[in-house]
Parts: sequence; structure tokens; C-alpha cells
Amino acid sequence: MTTAAKPGTTSHALVVVNGAGVRYREGGRVLGALKEIGVKVPTLCYDERVGPVGTCRMCLVEVEVDGRKQTVASCTAFQQPGMKVATHTPELREYRQTLLELLLSETPSPNECPKCQSFATCEFHSAVNEYRARWDRFPRLRTRQKAADPNPFIQRDYDFCIACYRCTNICNDWEMASAITVQGRGQDSRIHTFFNNMLLESPCTFCGQCVNTCPTGALTDRKIVGKTDAKKVTRTKTICPYCGVGCGIHLLTQDGKLMGSEPDFSAPSRGSLCVKGQFGSWEFVRSEDRLKYPLIRRGGKNGTLERASWDEALDLVASRFKEIIARDGPDAITCWCSARCTNESNYLLQKFTRIALGTNNVDNCSRT
Repeated sequence: MTTAAKPGTTSHALVVVNGAGVRYREGGRVLGALKEIGVKVPTLCYDERVGPVGTCRMCLVEVEVDGRKQTVASCTAFQQPGMKVATHTPELREYRQTLLELLLSETPSPNECPKCQSFATCEFHSAVNEYRARWDRFPRLRTRQKAADPNPFIQRDYDFCIACYRCTNICNDWEMASAITVQGRGQDSRIHTFFNNMLLESPCTFCGQCVNTCPTGALTDRKIVGKTDAKKVTRTKTICPYCGVGCGIHLLTQDGKLMGSEPDFSAPSRGSLCVKGQFGSWEFVRSEDRLKYPLIRRGGKNGTLERASWDEALDLVASRFKEIIARDGPDAITCWCSARCTNESNYLLQKFTRIALGTNNVDNCSRT
């Protein structure tokens, strides 16, 4: 029994990564071969949704083809049949360590990183720890300035920016919002919005993708940062409740209390969320206005709402349905399904509307 080759592959051709063979894929990048075999290299400028950029140079590997060796960026270089790849030679490890130490020289201490403190160790400082890069090896450079932006969602601590430009790439090429851009050059470059550098005055939709792709603490969720301890935060995989699209999220809890949410990049939504999913999918849970038990208005139309049992509340609803149908007919009633419910719950409501109440007046807010 033989196994057919996957589309985009060539049978019997291999790429050898650190001595282990992985099938060559025509048009595939070297980084793809590394991921397929489970070998990791730092990729500070790379987001798979946007594609290769090749600016951070952290993913450089040594490749050999037909006896000729060269060093290439694994995110941009294409695979070749018979290619041999070495990812962690002493020279490459030293090279990455030096690059990280140069980047550290233009950012505050890793101990001050807001993302590492409140969420989890960021990609940049994870690489710093892996390669034992020292923060004080090189003379300190002038850090970029924080943005004095009063928007309620995104904290812009650009003193931690390493100019990878993942935020601008995801905003311009993935979200197509073009809310942020690069201003200046070299050490004077910074992430900026047009006019007054205020996100609320820009085309920003507050989807949060700049926050989610940022590999440092330069961009964080303002509603959470500083309120959680990364060592105590627990993540629970779930679905955003705000509409019927079903985007994947992780709820963040600490000491049994719901603190915030993050996108689930393993879900079909691939990390994309709207402003509600990114910044508001959890907050209503802690609202003081949220109903916790049935309420019945006693004393007539202007009476007060008082707590009731579920049996009493359901009996009241059933009796009112019967009164209205007897007086005005079933078409006097309309039922609205909810996008926050499951498909099964909405199916039951439309079945109840048509069979039990006898009307086709049923709709769903997701339809519009």
C-alpha cells in the first residue's frame, strides 16, 4: 500500500533539518520545513497570516545545497530538494544572542515588560531567556517614546518597541485598516497614526490585532495590563458570545475571577476578533446590572420588580402567551432568537414558536 504525496510535494525528495529528513515541498519556505519537524527558531518579525518579511534576521539558518553553504533567513528562503539545514550551530546561537542584546540596549529592563508581567512571557523576552542574552552588554541607546493616547483599549508603550513592524503589517495587509504606519527612520522611527497620533481619530477599529501580533510589551490590552499576574493567569478555551460567527477566544482568569480575554489562534478565526470579542466579550459577566434570577413586576403596570421562583415566572409567561393568542391570535406574538445562543438552542426556539405558539414570526439578530 502506498501513500499519495500531498499537493505541492515531490516524492522521494527531502529537506534534511539537523540530520532529520522532512519531505520537500515545492514553493515551500525553509521555515515551513522547520515547523513541520518541530524545530523552533526565533521569528520576531514573522506572522504567518501576513507572510515572510525577513527584517529581524533572528531566523537565520545555515543551508547547504550541492555542497555550497550559505546563511539565509528561513522565513524567506525557499526549500530545495536535498537541502541540508542547520539551525543551532554555535555561530548561529552567538549571532542570535548578539542581535537580542543589541535590541535589549534600546528597550527598558525585561523586568519592566508589561506583557511579561500581566499576560505571559512575550516572544522577545522568551528568546532573550533561551539565548541568555544580557540586557547590559552594550551601551544604552535612547528608547522610543510611549504614546500619550487616552483610548480605552490599547496601551502603547513604545519604549519596548523593537521596530519589527508586525503591528503595521497586520493592520495594513491583514485587517486592511491602515490605522498605523511607520514615521521616521533608523533609531528615530516610531509607530504613528496620522494627524494627532490618537487611535480614536484614526481608521482604527480596535480589533486588537496589533496587540496580538506584537512580540514585545509595546502593545497591550489596557483593560487587563497591570491588573493580573502572569504567573497566576489561567486560560480557558471557548467561543466569543457576541454574535453567530463563533470566533475562538481564551478567557483569562485569576484566583477564580474573570479578568479578560485573548484570541485563540488555533480556532478557524485564526486570532481575528472585532472590538467586542477582543475587549468586551467578558466584561458583562461581572456587570452589577446582570440578572441573576427571575423578576416579576407586582402591583400592576407601575409596580416594582420582585424576585420570583422559576416555576412562578414560567407559569406567568405561559399564561400571558395563552391570553394573547386567545384574544388576538398567534401572529400577535414574535420571538427573537439570540446570536449568543448555540444553534441547538435557536433551533428549539424556532420550533417552539412554530409548533407550540402557531406562528412563523421568528427571527434572529444575526440575519442583519
